[in-house]
Amino acid sequence: MSAPRLHTPLDRFIVETQRALETVFGDPPARRPNPAAGIPEMALEQDQQRHAAGLMRINHVGEVCAQGLYFGQAAVARDPGTRDHLLEAAQEETDHLAWCADRLRELDSRPSLFNPLWYAGSYALGALAGLRGDGWSLGFVVETEHQVEAHLDEHLETLPAGDLRSRRILEVMKADEARHAEQARQAGARVLPPPIPALMAGASKLMKAIAYRL
Repeated sequence: MSAPRLHTPLDRFIVETQRALETVFGDPPARRPNPAAGIPEMALEQDQQRHAAGLMRINHVGEVCAQGLYFGQAAVARDPGTRDHLLEAAQEETDHLAWCADRLRELDSRPSLFNPLWYAGSYALGALAGLRGDGWSLGFVVETEHQVEAHLDEHLETLPAGDLRSRRILEVMKADEARHAEQARQAGARVLPPPIPALMAGASKLMKAIAYRL
């Protein structure tokens, strides 16, 4: 029986490029069913539909960023267990990405025009965090997921009352994000020192302001 083939730098570059293209320009399938399946579509006023689409575009961008962050961290992870944890979380984020894309189409809208930029920046941040060590990398996961949970709570409060399909998707996403944070904490995440969480929150605020419209 031959030994498994080792990946060359070119192999890894091709894999990472394919992941980026699929995330930003493709339509990667979800592994789990859309949680909004079976929930009836309610008629929304034009401004309500526009607002719901803006929120779901922000959430779609968040999932693009999560893919970039996790793939960047996994690319430089030292421990195979950490790498597996990051790639498994990325798969669940792919589910979120697909669900948000489905909902944007239902709302007659589109993803952010800046998704290539969001992905590239997140990938670079993930790789930098990973190079500091797996504990710091997992610390970024915990902080990222906590901030995502907070903005999902905001969106659940401001969604139009009749948009039950978006609401169900966000509820499942929120539960997944909380689980990812807890798993990362149990895997040895380090607490990020100030001002890193504040800088992350500031960057997220800018992203949300842009993605809501573009």
